[in-house]
Order: sequence, then structure tokens, then C-alpha cells
Amino acid sequence: MRKLKGSEKKYLRGLAHGLSPIVFIGKQGLSDTVISEIKRALNDHELIKIKFIDYKDKKKEILSEIEEITESCCAGNIGNVAILYLEQDAPEKRKIKLP
Repeated sequence: MRKLKGSEKKYLRGLAHGLSPIVFIGKQGLSDTVISEIKRALNDHELIKIKFIDYKDKKKEILSEIEEITESCCAGNIGNVAILYLEQDAPEKRKIKLP
């Protein structure tokens, strides 16, 4: 996925404001189950929130690993919540139109 521009990140953060976290990173860390759930959620919604319950001190490393594995982009993180975006491959399936 290409890098997001600042204006696109701002737009996505605005869209994500009302969303609740879908995936929680807890004691198990970044397991295969968590990765598959993140991939499924990104495929279904395009824009998701992830909440770090544990590993708060390593969230940047974990987040960059998630971005690499899922080929998504981080639109921002506030506190212990990260916002991830993955554009659908098929144009007819896209729910979000970036400015």
C-alpha cells in the first residue's frame, strides 16, 4: 500500500472518531489469531481501530509489524488506540473515498 498523505490521514481519523476498537492486543501479544482477525476486519471495514491493553511500551514496534504483515497504513494513534486503513483492491467494494 502506498503511503498516506497528511490530509488523507486527517480525513481517516475523522471517519474513525465514532468507531469502537475491533481488535484488542492483550497478554498474548501479536499472535496468528490476532493477525487473522485484523486482516478479516480490514477486509470487511477498510478502517479499524486497534486497542493496546498490554504491550503499551512496544506499541510502535507491534504497529509497524502489523502494517507490514497486513499491508495496511496507520492513519494515526491516540493513546493506546491505533487507526489502520487498507483500501479494497476492487473499486466497486471500496466504502471510503479518499480526498
